[in-house]
Amino acid sequence: MNGRGKIRGTHLDRQAVIYLRQSTLVQVRENTESTLRQYALADEAIRLGWARTDVIVIDADLGASGRFGADREGFRQVVAKVCLGEVGAVFGLEVSRLARSSADFARLLELARITDTLLIDDDGIYDLADINDRLLLGLKGQMSEAELHILACRMHGAKKAAAARGELRFPLPVGYVYDDEGLCVQDPDAQVQAAIADVFAAFTAGGSAYAVVSAFVGRPFPLRAFGGVWAGQLRWGRLTHARVLGVLNNPCYAGTYVFGRYATRRRVDADGTVHTGIQLRPRSEWPVVIHGHHDGYITWDDYLDNQARLEANCTHDGARPPREGLALCQGIMLCGSCGRPMTTRYHRGGRAAYECSASRADQQATATCRSIAADTVDDAVTERLLAALTPQQIALALAAADEVTGRHARSHRAAELALDRARYEADRAERAFTRVEPENRLVARTLETRWETKLAALAEAKQALEAVRQARPPLPEASSLRALGADLPLLWRASDTHDRDRKRLLRTLIADVTLLPEPDRHQARIGIRWHTGATDEITVLRGDLRTPAAAIELITRLGPTHTDAELVAELNTAGLSTGKKRPFDIKAVRWARHAYRVRAPRTVPFHEGEIGIDDLARNLGVSYSAVYYWITHHRIDARQDRSGRWCVTWNDEVEADCRARIAASGHLNPAGPGARPLPGHVYGCLSVHDAAVRLGLPADTVYYWIRIRRLTAYRTPAGRWCIPWNSKIEASARQFAAHTRKFTPTTQPSTAGGAV
Repeated sequence: MNGRGKIRGTHLDRQAVIYLRQSTLVQVRENTESTLRQYALADEAIRLGWARTDVIVIDADLGASGRFGADREGFRQVVAKVCLGEVGAVFGLEVSRLARSSADFARLLELARITDTLLIDDDGIYDLADINDRLLLGLKGQMSEAELHILACRMHGAKKAAAARGELRFPLPVGYVYDDEGLCVQDPDAQVQAAIADVFAAFTAGGSAYAVVSAFVGRPFPLRAFGGVWAGQLRWGRLTHARVLGVLNNPCYAGTYVFGRYATRRRVDADGTVHTGIQLRPRSEWPVVIHGHHDGYITWDDYLDNQARLEANCTHDGARPPREGLALCQGIMLCGSCGRPMTTRYHRGGRAAYECSASRADQQATATCRSIAADTVDDAVTERLLAALTPQQIALALAAADEVTGRHARSHRAAELALDRARYEADRAERAFTRVEPENRLVARTLETRWETKLAALAEAKQALEAVRQARPPLPEASSLRALGADLPLLWRASDTHDRDRKRLLRTLIADVTLLPEPDRHQARIGIRWHTGATDEITVLRGDLRTPAAAIELITRLGPTHTDAELVAELNTAGLSTGKKRPFDIKAVRWARHAYRVRAPRTVPFHEGEIGIDDLARNLGVSYSAVYYWITHHRIDARQDRSGRWCVTWNDEVEADCRARIAASGHLNPAGPGARPLPGHVYGCLSVHDAAVRLGLPADTVYYWIRIRRLTAYRTPAGRWCIPWNSKIEASARQFAAHTRKFTPTTQPSTAGGAV
């Protein structure tokens, strides 16, 4: 060992660091002699005078590349110890190869100079305080980095040359193996072949990767292990969503050899840390694509169709694929007022609605942004879809499809010709640039600028052609459209047709559906845009959740003589349903009796000393709800008979107790001791009781109007409702009551206590 540097006592008082490094694990496993030589440097440090306890061996970077120091734990430990002044010397086989990056190596040299740390290898001892040693090590570091670059270029050049011929071997996906001649062939295991084929079949049937996972529940899926003790062995496990995407996105299954699908990308943080990652390249930038390289499980066209379907399922990119659920227009429903997509919300009982929730959340909702029941829109759109698929309409659709296809073919041809011309101009500019003499820089610079301009025009022409291809509408084939028109009505109503299948059929012809602005809340305007470019507009009445008039008439006519069970049978036999489109049951009939004041049958008379709720309310001059409240809160004794009728115990003692309760209640008796006069009487306000008397309606109706904001009211400090009143409000309330089937005013407006 020679060199200009000398070991002094100050160096021996500090630690001697033996830094071991080899680029790959293959070198560590196979080139064992180099590893042994590096470990032997510890004995060399002891021979030079360091105590054995002061010799530290750092071998964390064995098998790690020296290109970036931030990625190597061992190199960071060496730098940290040098910065702290704990190291007297750093040993290595070749000091110039401690780091293959000039920045990392120069930083280490500078830190070693400041802390008076020696660098020692087989060539000598380097003292960084000596300018000659710094120059020598700097030159060796530059040569080491250049050597790495040359070696990398040679290896990558050989890889690219082999890949261009389709001969570069890399780990194959499950379902493929290399035969004895090194050719890529399908796995001879029939179970593996069946599993791979079933993945593509399940994706074609289900339309999503999650559907494939569901189809493989309880079924094993093969996995070919690479590396480790399981290298090359076939194992079976569970099929996950990530593995499904890996199979569907791999072009190898289409019989295509691809090299360069992924590219290495590096980014630098603010603190100078370099991060290396893998990024998927666009399909147009794959450097090597060889079709028909080996037998595929699918064709290349099938692969492209699968990629398009996966992109359509990618919701975070704005796609809205068909999902489960009964809302047929889910994903293609738009708000015509604010222009945003409408969300689908499912309520209790299986009811669905389209809501413009995004605008409301952003406080951007317009006056005509609406929510609408899904069946109101779906029924109208379905009816128009089925009506459009008649033989006459199919003939018109085929003619329109031919016209659209021809128009796109003409635009497609024009874009192709423009691309050919741009490619010719770029080639011509390239030839002119290559013929110029290099010494004639003025001409070469001009020709180079012209060439770059033509290349930019060529790139724009390629983008224009790709845009024309993507803009082509997905028109169905004529034969499939005719078959669809003949079988669609029966297929649509079949019990085994799933909602997702109906959505796919609907999207085959309909591009989107828009809820157009409509000030009238009782009707809705629906716009339909077909894939051919045609548009339709439908006006429908919005869904009414009230009980149908025919059901009310039947309940009113048969209610006094039929029990609840008998009414349920009569209503269902007549094919009537509730306002929520459900069959009638006991609960629905009892609610209809309560809502429309239909008495229960009197086949079973009251017991002696019992009366009904209506009679009790009439005798006491209170509302039905007040008596019902007393019953449910056990203020008075009552029972229910088999028909559900309430039978209230009634005698002089109960009547006296009820009247005393009414007299002491400020709510039931406005003149009672607990009542407070309405502060707005002089300004034209009425209580709920007074408003009900003036309109001839039950007090419950007035409370309901207040709750739905049909009437404006506010609470007094005592908790009573105060309703501002005038002739206009009274006329509006009477008009609304007259159009309501449920209530009919029975009294005329009173002049006493009139509103001002």
